[in-house]
This record gives sequence, structure tokens and C-alpha cells, in this order.
Amino acid sequence: MSIGLIALLDDIAALAKVAAASLDDVAAQATKAGAKAAGVVIDDAAVTPRYVVGFAAAREWPIVRRIAIGSLKNKLVFLLPAALALGLFLPGAITPLLMLGGAYLCHEGAEKLWEKLVPHAVAPLAVATGPQDPQALEEAKVRGAIQTDFILSAEIMAITLGNLPESSFWMRAVVLALVGIGITLLVYGAVAVIVKADDWGVALARHPAPASGNPAAPNRMDRMLRPFTRALGRGLVKGMPPFLILLGAVGTAAMLWVGGGILLHGMETLGPVALPAFAQDLSHAAALAVPAMASSVEWVVHALLAGLFGVLVGAALIPVVSGVIRPLLRLVRPVSPA
Repeated sequence: MSIGLIALLDDIAALAKVAAASLDDVAAQATKAGAKAAGVVIDDAAVTPRYVVGFAAAREWPIVRRIAIGSLKNKLVFLLPAALALGLFLPGAITPLLMLGGAYLCHEGAEKLWEKLVPHAVAPLAVATGPQDPQALEEAKVRGAIQTDFILSAEIMAITLGNLPESSFWMRAVVLALVGIGITLLVYGAVAVIVKADDWGVALARHPAPASGNPAAPNRMDRMLRPFTRALGRGLVKGMPPFLILLGAVGTAAMLWVGGGILLHGMETLGPVALPAFAQDLSHAAALAVPAMASSVEWVVHALLAGLFGVLVGAALIPVVSGVIRPLLRLVRPVSPA
């Protein structure tokens, strides 16, 4: 009986080790695949705060929460099954679709860069035709944000799927779900902090009792902390606008780098291979020139080349999208005035 029990415990221990190794593998794959979607994640965090501009402070977090729930629905209900079905039945389509998404990122990044370099007039919105009721306006904003998120979420799931190694169906499902949930929490958690940072700054700058919380009777600790909290509050209020500008610039650069890298990687698989080989050779040569920092230099040079390629591809796509694709989409689905 004791030998049988020991054997059973050994089996349980072996199963536990296998399960632990599988969990480690899932976590590693999810982290690696999620890191590849950095460009989309940063751009998502930079874009989303504009959807709560103009609303009362009390509605900011509820709006962000509703968009986050819609984002999770996009990823887990629609895109996750589609990605798994694609991996099962049309695995050869993953690379072309990933390259199509990379081209989309390059176009979006190049268009944002072009708008910064050559500002152009934007047609004024017809305020009279838009929803005037605050509830209707909120519904329209949330709906628009979730629709935009669907495109970004599709990119995230496609990038994740394209960077997963050969694995079982359930491993892919778990990793995709983890990446989808993790990135959604990361993005919209950051957005929730960003949209409230200026309100917190105002509260800190004005509160006379930051330690005790009793503005009627500030104590010694309140008086000691008051200069610090006032400076911190003012710093938050003044620092958020340039921070959002910086975040947008980083998001644009990341989109170009990620989009260009996706296209170069796809060209290695589908051809032509001369351009990806040139980028690899140049990055390797730069690494050999600085042996003390070889890996870092190689990564930076390759990222710069991928970003430059992304700019060129995106710039070439701007007239195609604005002159051909968008007019065709308007014919298929006329834009609602609301």
C-alpha cells in the first residue's frame, strides 16, 4: 500500500511539473507575442483618451469602462474564434493577412506623420446634425471608440497569432486569450489613469490637508506635505498635455517600426527576400562594429531600418487609400451624419 501511495505521489508530482512547465510556456509565449504588438498598444493608449474629451469628470471612467468591455468583446468573442479558425483551416493565409495589417499600420503611422509635417485644414463638423443629448452623444462616442478598437484589436490578435510557434489548438487559444485580456487591461488601465491625472492634479494642488484629509483643521504633517503635494498637483496638470503629445509621437513611431518589421518578416517568407536580407546584413555589420554592445546595436539598427521602410510604404499608400479605397468604402457604406 505504501509503495502504491508513493508511486501515486510520484505520478502527481510528475503531472504537476508538466503542468507548471506548460504554464511557464504559455506565459512566455504570451509575453513574447504581446511584446510584438507594442506599436498597436501604444497607439491605442494614445488614441483612446480623446473619446472622453468634453464629458463631465464623473462620466470619464464609466466611458472608459464601457470601451474596455467592448474591446474585450471584440477580442474574445469575435477575433479569438476567427484567429483560431484561421490557424486551423487556412494557416497559409496568416502571413499575407499579417502583412496586410502591417501595411495598415504603416499607412496610419505615415498619415499621422504627414499631418504633423504638413498640417491641412479639416472640414468642420456639422454640429447641428450630431446628437445633442448627452446620453446620445456618449453612446455615439463609445460606439465609435469600440469600432476603432476592433481594427486595433484585430492587429493585436493577428500579430500574436503570427508570432506563436507550432503548438496545440488549446495552447494557441489560451495564449491568444491571455494576450487579449492582458493588453486590454494594460491599455485601458493606463487610459483610465491618463484621463483622471489632471483631475487628481487639481485636487492635490488645492487640498490643504493632504495627510489628515481634514481641510478644516490641517495638522503639522499637512503643512509639511502641502508644498510637495501642491507642486506635484501643478506638475500633473501642466505635464499631461505634453505627455499626451509625447505618447502620440511614440505611438506613431512604434506603428511604423512594427508595421515595417511585419512587412520585412513577411517578405522573408513570401519573397522578395533581397530587402529583408539587406536589412539583416546591415544590422549585423553595425553590430560587428560595436562588439561591446552588439545585440543592442543590431536591434536598434534593424528597428530603424524597419521604421524607415514603414515610412516609405505608408507614404506610398496614402494616395491609394485617400484616392481609391476610401471613396469606394463611402460608396459601399455611406457615412452617417451622426
